[in-house]
Amino acid sequence: MKLNRIAARLALSFLAAAASVPALAADWVVGANIGNVPWEFQDASGKFVGFEIDLVNEVAKRAGKTVQIENIPFNGLFPAVQSGRIQIAISSITITPKRLESLAFAQPYYDSDQSLSVLKTAKIEKLEDLAGKNVGVDTASTGDIYATENTAKLKIAKIARYEGLAPAMLDLASGRIDGYISDIPAVEYYIKNKPQYKVAARIPTNERYSFMFAKTFADAASINTILTTLKKEGFIAATHKKWFGSSPPDSSSSVKVMDVPKL
Repeated sequence: MKLNRIAARLALSFLAAAASVPALAADWVVGANIGNVPWEFQDASGKFVGFEIDLVNEVAKRAGKTVQIENIPFNGLFPAVQSGRIQIAISSITITPKRLESLAFAQPYYDSDQSLSVLKTAKIEKLEDLAGKNVGVDTASTGDIYATENTAKLKIAKIARYEGLAPAMLDLASGRIDGYISDIPAVEYYIKNKPQYKVAARIPTNERYSFMFAKTFADAASINTILTTLKKEGFIAATHKKWFGSSPPDSSSSVKVMDVPKL
């Protein structure tokens, strides 16, 4: 009887100790602003899917690394990378000189511009029609930068900042904002089956997206080499067609091998 009690206590102690041991962490913790359709979002089953989810998973597979996706608001991705909380950030992140001062990027894999989306019933046909209007943007995005820098020129009445496209488009539909400035591919994907919206203006910004990480990230060179291979094999072009319904131009960064961005 005593032996049974001792055995039971030992078993309980072992289980408690096992429960206190944390699970092995993934090689790469990847931060993503989930809800950024079609780059990274949840499908009907709750699974994380999207263009960049496919891409980062393929890069990790070829690098022999495991991946954990962590949902982080866009504005939080930058400090998360710098603090080491995550190793890689994705979320249609534009490569800019300002960001390159403190962070690093792999070679770009997508070309983009900004856009102004409005309701079809709105009397807004161009950027100049935003005079006296309320405009929505994604916090800390290049759309935010553009709207802020051009507030006086366009006579924008107020800028409302959002964490993701969906809540901004819902406020646009309800009339809380008059226009939304954001990445054109995401907007076009979102509105393709929603006839109440339209893109009133394409804003040429010549942006390019890529993975963002710390300047000291040890796997940076490996990631860049793998991206080169994926471009040459046509994987990125095929992923582009899967999510956007069209093949990218041969001159685009989805196809063409490019240098690692530097200041």
